[in-house]
Formats: sequence, C-alpha cells, structure tokens
Amino acid sequence: MEKTASQKINLGLFVIIGLLIFILAIYFIGDKQKMFGKTNHLETVFNNVNGLQLGNSVRYSGISVGTVRGIEMVNDTTIRVDMIIDKSIFSYIKKDAIATIGSDGLVGNMIINIIPGKGNQPSVESGDEIRSFNRIRTEDMLSTLNITNKNAATLTANLLKITDKMIEGKGTMGSLLNDTLISRDLAETMRYLKLTTKSASESIIKLDQLIVSLDKKNNVLGVIKDTAVANNLKNTIANLEKSTTEINKVVSNLNATILDIKDGKGTINYLANDPELVQKIDSTMTNINQASIKLNENMEAMRHNFLFKGYFKKQEKEKAKAAKAEADKK
Repeated sequence: MEKTASQKINLGLFVIIGLLIFILAIYFIGDKQKMFGKTNHLETVFNNVNGLQLGNSVRYSGISVGTVRGIEMVNDTTIRVDMIIDKSIFSYIKKDAIATIGSDGLVGNMIINIIPGKGNQPSVESGDEIRSFNRIRTEDMLSTLNITNKNAATLTANLLKITDKMIEGKGTMGSLLNDTLISRDLAETMRYLKLTTKSASESIIKLDQLIVSLDKKNNVLGVIKDTAVANNLKNTIANLEKSTTEINKVVSNLNATILDIKDGKGTINYLANDPELVQKIDSTMTNINQASIKLNENMEAMRHNFLFKGYFKKQEKEKAKAAKAEADKK
C-alpha cells in the first residue's frame, strides 16, 4: 500500500526529531564527560579506589570539573587513576592539592574530590601527579565497630560481675557499702583526718608568725642584723681567735717543757734526779728560816731599846696620820 504524503511528512518529522534528541543526548553526555571541551590530564595514586569506575565525576571544591578516564593497577598496593580536567580549571588547582575518593550522596556513585592546598604553590600542569588521601572505608569502620561492640560487651559483663559482688557484700567496696560499722569507722577516720589537717594548718600559721617575729629588732635575729652589734660580734670573734692562738702557743711551750722533763732536760729534772742538791737546798731553806726568826727577834729587841724607841714611835704616828688622811678622803 502506497503511503500518503501526510504519512511521509509525519515519518520525516519523527526521524528528524529522533535525530535531534540523539544528537542532544550525545552532546550532553559528551559535555558531561568533557569530550568536546578543551581538557588536560591529571594523575593520582590510591591504594584502594573503593569501587571507583571509569566515567565517574571529578570535583574541585564541590564543582564538577572532569571525569575519570583511566584506572590502572600498578601493583597490589598502588592504583593509578587518570583524570580528564577542564583546562580552564588548571590555573586554580595548585601542586599541593589533595585527591580523595568519596560518594555522591549516601548511596550515590563514587567520585573523586580534589581538595585545594593550603600553601602558595604554583598551578598544576597537564600530566602532573597530585597527592592522594585514602579515607577509611566503610568495611574498616564496620570492622572497628564490631571490635568495639565486643569490647563493650566484655566490659559490661565484667561490670555486672563487680556490681553483683558489691551487692552481695564481697570485696572491699561491698564491705563498705553493706557493713555499717566499717562505714562508721571510715567516717570517723575522715573526721580525725580533717581535725589533723586543721591542726597542721594552725601550726603552719604559728610557725609563719614566729618566723616573721624573728625579723624584729627586739629578737635575737633582729639584734644580729644590727650593723653595730654585728661589728662587735666580729671583733669579739677576732679577739677569741687571737686568744686561741696565744693559748695554743702556751700549750705548745708547756708540751715542749714536759717533753724536756721526760727527756731528762732542764732544772726541774736536775732537781728531781740529784738528791744531794735537794738536801743542800733543804738545809739552805732551813738556815734562811732560822735567820729570819733571829732577825725578827732582833728587830723586836730594837723596838724596846731606848735608843731606837723614839724612832719606831715616830714611824707609827706617821702611819696613823696617813691612815686617817686616807679614811678622810674616802
């Protein structure tokens, strides 16, 4: 059946509209993938891409600036990612920028976020490699959370055991909580401790007052601070040092004399070891005593002699006058 002109026109319009839609879709997809604009390459290295795929978006400070063009496994811990970035953005990306892998929303596709650096580094160039930061994966967080939950369960079980023992009165804490006598003794001990602390504080205050009072001039320490008293003390100490030196000299001479006596030297040793000389000295002293007695007797006889009696009376009168004059002066 031959088609009519209207059908042909409708078919042509449908084909044209379909082509326009296809072209627009290709354009938008290509624009999103940065296929038609001026782009340059940047690289970064991760140890885990966390499900990143080709064509995923690359964002700089939250703005979509490119896509993931290639993912290459270098070794078991290194994965190189090639990114296509809009050329106009290169002047804003510095060499100290950091690339991280995140998600577009809670359950969205994985994307690469480029975080601006904090320094004043120059801008990146095509083919440069920027640093990367590997965030903690969800699996790692869940594993850590699982370990934390196990530890929390263990801690809770141990805490229940401790509280059960405390309720039953076992252990030190249980005894304190359940034994009123121990609690009373502990309270009394604390009261005595407070009293002791108070007494110690009062003693410290009194000691401070005593130390302050020692600085006054009417105390011994204050008197010592007086320069005149200090000089007198210095002079006294100097005189004591001199006296000590003289005493040491006398003691040294006495020691030398004693040593001479022990060695058989000197007059004393001679007198001690010569009995004949000692007898002579004894007889001489006896004669001197006898002569003194006779001399006294002669003097007494002269006092009673009429020739010398007047002389002795005159001497006695002069002595009496002198004694009277001395008494009047007093």
